[in-house]
Amino acid sequence: MATFLYKLGRLTFRRRRFVALIWVALLALAGFGAASASTATSSSFSIPGTEAQRAFDLLEQRFPGASADGATARVVFKAPEGEKVTDAANKGEITGIVKELRSGSDQVAQVADPFEAQAVSQDGSTAYISVSYKVNSMELTDQTRDVLEEAGKDAQGSGMKVEIGGDALQVMPHTGTAEIIGVVIAAIVLVITFGSLIAAGLPLVTALIGVGIGVSLITALANVLDLGSTTPILASMIGLAVGIDYALFIVSRYRAELADGREREDAAGRAVGTAGSAVVFAGLTVVIALVGLAVVNIPMLTKMGFAAAGTVAIAVVIALTLVPALLGFAGKRVMGRKARKGAEAAESTDAKGAKTPSLDKAKDTAKGADAKPNMGTRWARFVLRRPVWVMLVGILGLGVIAVPAASLEMGLPDDGAQPKSTTQRQAYDMLSDGFGPGFNGPLMVVMDGKGSSDPKAAAERVSKEIESIGVVAVTPAQFNKAGDTAMITVIPKDRPSSHATEEVVHDIRDAGEDIKADTGAEVLVTGATAMNIDFSQKMNDALMPYLALVVGLAFLLLMLVFRSILVPLKAALGFLLSVIAALGAVVAVFQWGWLGSLFGVEQTGPIMSMMPIFMVGVVFGLAMDYEVFLVTRMREAYVHGESPGQAIVTGFQHGARVVTAAAVIMMAVFAGFIGSSEQMVKMIGFSLAVAVLFDAFVVRMAIVPAVLALLGRKAWWLPRWLDRALPNVDVEGEKLQKQLTEGPAASGSDSGSDSDGGDGHGGERELVRV
Repeated sequence: MATFLYKLGRLTFRRRRFVALIWVALLALAGFGAASASTATSSSFSIPGTEAQRAFDLLEQRFPGASADGATARVVFKAPEGEKVTDAANKGEITGIVKELRSGSDQVAQVADPFEAQAVSQDGSTAYISVSYKVNSMELTDQTRDVLEEAGKDAQGSGMKVEIGGDALQVMPHTGTAEIIGVVIAAIVLVITFGSLIAAGLPLVTALIGVGIGVSLITALANVLDLGSTTPILASMIGLAVGIDYALFIVSRYRAELADGREREDAAGRAVGTAGSAVVFAGLTVVIALVGLAVVNIPMLTKMGFAAAGTVAIAVVIALTLVPALLGFAGKRVMGRKARKGAEAAESTDAKGAKTPSLDKAKDTAKGADAKPNMGTRWARFVLRRPVWVMLVGILGLGVIAVPAASLEMGLPDDGAQPKSTTQRQAYDMLSDGFGPGFNGPLMVVMDGKGSSDPKAAAERVSKEIESIGVVAVTPAQFNKAGDTAMITVIPKDRPSSHATEEVVHDIRDAGEDIKADTGAEVLVTGATAMNIDFSQKMNDALMPYLALVVGLAFLLLMLVFRSILVPLKAALGFLLSVIAALGAVVAVFQWGWLGSLFGVEQTGPIMSMMPIFMVGVVFGLAMDYEVFLVTRMREAYVHGESPGQAIVTGFQHGARVVTAAAVIMMAVFAGFIGSSEQMVKMIGFSLAVAVLFDAFVVRMAIVPAVLALLGRKAWWLPRWLDRALPNVDVEGEKLQKQLTEGPAASGSDSGSDSDGGDGHGGERELVRV
């Protein structure tokens, strides 16, 4: 592979105008496709195999036009102090608003008058209008939302407090500001890392081009493939992250090759042949993690995973082709000013090709720079002196942070997790005060009476059984026209995301089994609250199979890369440790409330059920990026004759600065989302930022070298039979190195020897000749 990528790097460097033109054309075509495509709607959210989904499907069949999965809203009114909502003036205002809502949009399915639906509190201080829509919240038009938001302004003028809850006002969180902050911080880190604006700009430009192409393609195909409006968020987040990382690795290796006195085209080929191999396999691990989301068997997540995986694949191809092409345009400006002068001196040769004194001086300068240990070298030598202590401190530290993960409770946040300043949160609190917290999450019980000889008697039995469980209210059964299916609304005592409400759902389902055995009627529990409970259970059940699939396939892939069993095993175990520690930190902050005020957490509660799997997929890919880039450089040094300890030092000398920069950039990108007002977005940003912190700086930079130091040569052990069975992909470039050095030697030229600092142009030209 290294040889093929070496040829590719030199080819794209030479044909840089053609390569750049191709990528610009692809970006333009994708952008045109996105601009001409119709606006994407939200893909249908379904959870195959769950009771809540079966109930929704049954309602669609038996209650046509009821829009069981449509958006809902509650307009909550609170009368002024000393008044009641039933007073003539207040009642008139509310009745007028009911009429406005009914005529305000053709997307409205039903508007319930609170005075007819008994939606007035016992003390008369609070009432609410229930609004149901024909489409889900993401498909509501701006006009429909405007009518809803304007509905209560007149009532507020008369002194009543009016707030709006429900998912009708839910919109996709805007992440543009967070992404801009992340890009700005990334630019600062890259400038500090490279000391050159050109070198810092290359990873940003190529990453943005890759994200632009990927997101534009997703937008263009959204309606055809039913991708939905949520898909581009994950694709842009992952694409930006890995795009910067991969380009950063190539540019860093290119600069190192130039510093060794390589000719620019040769340096580009070697950079793509070595660092590019690491990029290919790092990209494969990310693709595996994202495609693996299919095991959850939730169509929306599967589509998101595949779309994001496609964006990662684009980032890999761009790193291997566009980055070396742009390096050709950049020339020596990709180096810092001092390094540029040294590189120019290194190219000074006489007409016969003999080295001039300026070249010797440049080489001596390079050797002196190498002899001076950088921070990565000093840290690696410290770890080699005290590997046991470093490993124990790292493992125990992450272990302590991981302890809260044992108390992980998963669910989906409700409006009670919104900031107190939002109308959704205030409507939630007003309903809780006036009616009880259970009114914010009513359950819908569906009775399928086709198998019963007396559906009405069965419905009465269902209502009595639910009342005996202990709930606030059970509404009379509402039958369809055929009289074989009934809907019963149940108001639990506690808030929707509470453990007590979850127990009520399970109790109703348990009672339904006895009812079916006695009457033949099937009882199903659904509604937003039950759907959230089933979704959380599905995600919880899928977590271990997903981990096994992703880590197992990545283990095989890394075994192929490193020609070792212990190194991939160590990589997988280290990743699991960092993920569990990150989950512990999330539980401590968002579930227990520790340091909650520091991160703007106003309401503690269960951890978003999608977050652990989402975090595993994203962080696993980034963790393997750092693992592959750092350890591949160690492996490269080891196969080229260095001792195991010296190989660790060499890997850190060349890789620690780049991995540190990449990790800081990713932390900045993810941490930008912590400032979001949306609890879910805040939680995702925090979890990804701390996971990258733990994995990059504790696992990869401390535990990994400590374990490798303790293992010594055993770290690179592979059974002979397995070594013969596995294909040799030559990630470390051993075969490439031999071809580059032996080619000129065969022709009797000494200019190809890497040991004397020559460029080896003759052999390399033969190597890349097509």
